[in-house]
Amino acid sequence: MCTVKYKSFSIKEAQNKLEKYCAYQERSHKEVVEKLKKINMASIDIDQIVGSLIQRNYLNENRFAKSFTRGKFKLKSWGKKRIKFELKHHNVSEYNIKDALDQIDDDEYIKVLNSLGEKIWKSSKGKDFYKRKSRFISSLEYRGWERNLIFNQLDKIQTKKK
Repeated sequence: MCTVKYKSFSIKEAQNKLEKYCAYQERSHKEVVEKLKKINMASIDIDQIVGSLIQRNYLNENRFAKSFTRGKFKLKSWGKKRIKFELKHHNVSEYNIKDALDQIDDDEYIKVLNSLGEKIWKSSKGKDFYKRKSRFISSLEYRGWERNLIFNQLDKIQTKKK
């Protein structure tokens, strides 16, 4: 039987390691705790290190939520439903989720949906109408766009094509 030995870290070493981890990109509290558990830190040490990271501003839930939201919206064209779901998965508070989602401009939100909808509709050429429509709806729902906005977009595309 093969046993895997992990290097043990002192609190100071682990803290330095996590400072670099958090400085590289914004992290959620959950990611930091998982990283500390992965390197076999004791629960009491985890609490101490997380507290220190918060105090020294390496870890900030609101900043993480805003950065995450900005990135997923601008780079992956995710809708608010998907972003909210993923932030909840990171154990971000409702207040910070709402604050992060409020930073998305409504006009830009619709603009991104319009361009994404056009792109998806064009990529499914040649298929029969119902398959094309189904793919369009499921693609946008998967990315977390609201159903009413999806159907509004579908109506716009259909009236354009007529």
